[in-house]
Amino acid sequence: MSGHSKWATTKHKKAVVDAKRAKSFAKLIKNIEVAARAGGADMAGNPGLELAVSKAKKTSVPIDNINRAVKRGAGLLGEAVDYQTIMYEGYGPQGTALLIECLTDNKNRAASEVRLAVTRNGGNMGDPGSVAYMFTRKGVVTLPKKDLTEDDLLMAVLDAGADEVKESGENFEIVSEAADLRAVVAALDEAGIEYDTDEAEFLPSMHVELDADNARKFLKLVDAVEDLDDVQNVYSNADIPAEVFAQLEDD
Repeated sequence: MSGHSKWATTKHKKAVVDAKRAKSFAKLIKNIEVAARAGGADMAGNPGLELAVSKAKKTSVPIDNINRAVKRGAGLLGEAVDYQTIMYEGYGPQGTALLIECLTDNKNRAASEVRLAVTRNGGNMGDPGSVAYMFTRKGVVTLPKKDLTEDDLLMAVLDAGADEVKESGENFEIVSEAADLRAVVAALDEAGIEYDTDEAEFLPSMHVELDADNARKFLKLVDAVEDLDDVQNVYSNADIPAEVFAQLEDD
C-alpha cells in the first residue's frame, strides 16, 4: 500500500479548509507564542518564529492577532505563556494506530480530554511507544496537480533535498526529511510553484485498509479528537480506499 489514500487526500484538503476557521487560527497563534517564548520576538534571529508567522499570514490570521501573540509569547505583555508538546498514542477501529500531538498549558486537562474523546468514540489509549515506532517524522508539501508533472516538481526540488514526489488524488505530495522542508519550500517559491500546505508530519511505515463500517467509525473518532483545543495534529496509518470513501459520501 502506498498509503496515499482517500484518507490522506481528505486530511490535507480538510487542513486547507480548516485554515479559514477560528479554531485553526487559535492553533497558529499558539505556535507563534511558543516560538516567541523559545527564541524571542525578533524574527531576524528566530527562524522558528518567522516560520510560525509566515504560516499564520498565509492562512489570513489578522496581523494584530499575530503581533499580540509575538509579544505575549516573548513576555512583553507581562503574561506567562508555557506550552508543552505532548504526544499521546492509541488505537482506532480495526487496529489502526493513532499519534495525537498536543500543545497545552495543562497536561492533566489534555490527557483527560484526549482519553475521553478516544474511548467515547470506540478507540483505546496506548502506552508510550506502543505505536510511535510505526511512524517517521518527514517533511510533506502538498500542492494541486494543475498542469504540473512529477518531472516538473522533481526538477524544482530534488537538489533541495526532496526524497520523492507522489500522486495523492488530485494533488502531489513532496516528501523530504523534516530538516529539509524549508529548503524544499524555498525551491518551490523560487520556481514560482504554488503549494497548499507544508508541514513536518509523522508518516506511517505500514497501513491498515479500512472497510466502510470501520472507516465511518474512524472518521468520527478523528473528528472528535481534532475538535479538542489542545490537539494540534492527529496522525494515523488508516487507509481509506477511494471506493470506500465514495460509499461514505453517498450515505
